[in-house]
Amino acid sequence: MNTPLVARMLSLVAMLIGGSMVFSLPWGLPIFGGRWEDEQQGMLGLLGSIILCFAVGGVLRYLGRNSRAPLFRREAMAVVGLSWVLSTVLGALPYELSVTQRAPGIRMHFIDAMFESQSGFSTTGATVLTDLEDPALVPRCILFWRSSTHFLGGLGIIVLFVAILGQGSAGKAMMRAEMPGPSHSSPQARIQHTAWVLFLIYAGLNLLLTFVLMVEGLSVFDALCHAFGTMATGGFSTYNASVAHFATVPGLNGPLIEMTIVGFMFLAGTNFMLLYALLRREIRSVLADVEWRTYTGIIAAATVAIVVAGMYFHDFRAMTVGSASIESTEEQIERVGAEPRAVASEPLPVVKENRQRESLGGAVRYALFQVVSIMTTTGFCTADFDGWNSFAQALLLILMFVGGCAGSTSGGLKVVRHILFFKTLRLETEKAYHPSVVRPLRLQGVPVEDQQLRMNVPVYFGLALAIFTLSWLFVVAVEPESTWTDYGHEIEHKLIDAASAVAATLNNIGPGLGVVGATKNYANFSPASKLLFIWLMMLGRLEIYVILVLFAPSFWRRH
Repeated sequence: MNTPLVARMLSLVAMLIGGSMVFSLPWGLPIFGGRWEDEQQGMLGLLGSIILCFAVGGVLRYLGRNSRAPLFRREAMAVVGLSWVLSTVLGALPYELSVTQRAPGIRMHFIDAMFESQSGFSTTGATVLTDLEDPALVPRCILFWRSSTHFLGGLGIIVLFVAILGQGSAGKAMMRAEMPGPSHSSPQARIQHTAWVLFLIYAGLNLLLTFVLMVEGLSVFDALCHAFGTMATGGFSTYNASVAHFATVPGLNGPLIEMTIVGFMFLAGTNFMLLYALLRREIRSVLADVEWRTYTGIIAAATVAIVVAGMYFHDFRAMTVGSASIESTEEQIERVGAEPRAVASEPLPVVKENRQRESLGGAVRYALFQVVSIMTTTGFCTADFDGWNSFAQALLLILMFVGGCAGSTSGGLKVVRHILFFKTLRLETEKAYHPSVVRPLRLQGVPVEDQQLRMNVPVYFGLALAIFTLSWLFVVAVEPESTWTDYGHEIEHKLIDAASAVAATLNNIGPGLGVVGATKNYANFSPASKLLFIWLMMLGRLEIYVILVLFAPSFWRRH
């Protein structure tokens, strides 16, 4: 392992993170809506973080000053894996140095800060912050940095790195290590050109969505933050009620804003090379893509199933947000029957139930939004699906393991892996009763000759299942019952809640069920569980292998 070369590459990543923090500073100024009394600590924290990022970058640059050898595959994987570890730590500095509070009177400790940082970069959208709307707790400039981590991590820190600096064949190895999905979907053209194409599409869609949301009535700040969360399939919002907030604001067309975000979430879950083909007017290649057609079909089928089940069980009577009212902190405390700290796991505001009417249009609206949000691993919410019927909840839990298309910003296992898995399963079943028959595995009518790809899919599924199971057992074992009982939750739900928390972090979703449901967060979990979730979010974003190799002693030996 050429460690000086790795250190030199990491120095550039540290400086990229520090430089990106500069864009969050203006949002603390009065001209951009900030109040100095609230923003002072946030801006000082950002300035201190920028200095520390460049200091770390300078030290790493010095350590790698004499590196001249080319970057081979091992070094490329080390750069990618360690870049995400380094980004998690450096991205946590603004929360730590600004004395951001996860709840009134409760300052974020560094594990909380790293959780929020990794959740942003990995585009998970899970949070430990309980009140986003009080700038005395979370300054606006810190809130913008929080959403900016989505923008940086959505397409990938290394993709941006390669787009700017190139790196030749080493850049290709780094992009393959970071870009989600099986290698069949990786672009084979000139790597820096491809990185620039991906980045320009990604940045262009962010700008387009920002403009559309501003036209629909959102402020520049809210439009940018929600565009970052949408196109990165991250889900960080600037409001406690997530996207549901806009339906409660007079003068805003909540359903229109929601459907706009649905459309762009769908695009974000599509392979970006297909979007490039669409720009070149190659519509047939998009429609012929089996992964995209399967992705679209799953969304449609899941939406119909949830609408039918929801109408049958009357789940959507509570979803008439147009006439919703908002509970105050005091009302929540009285309802929960606890001290103010006890509602820390329940962000405000929460839409009260309204059982006046139930329409098919409203059912489609809420079901479609949540299906697309979960399927693309965005995690935005417009409804508390914790109150939906068990079938709908189970279906959403299954969608967490599906994810979007390979080559998109979505997390999850990816649709193409499921296609390959079921095709392999069908062939192996046929071999059981026709052992002499040899059929090729075909994808879009083309035989898949790569035996390694055929083997990687079931191995990846098995590895993901093993990590999920062991992590679930860990959370069940170490998490105290008080995490449930002290905050009004039933301990009987611990097993399913822990499973959904692991699934939501490993697949980069954000919200889960129960204690981490649509109106809850991860604030009350123990430090041990939060450290596990940080690791799971990183594993999910980099698709397991790039992080696991860092723990192999042979990976670091010189050969």
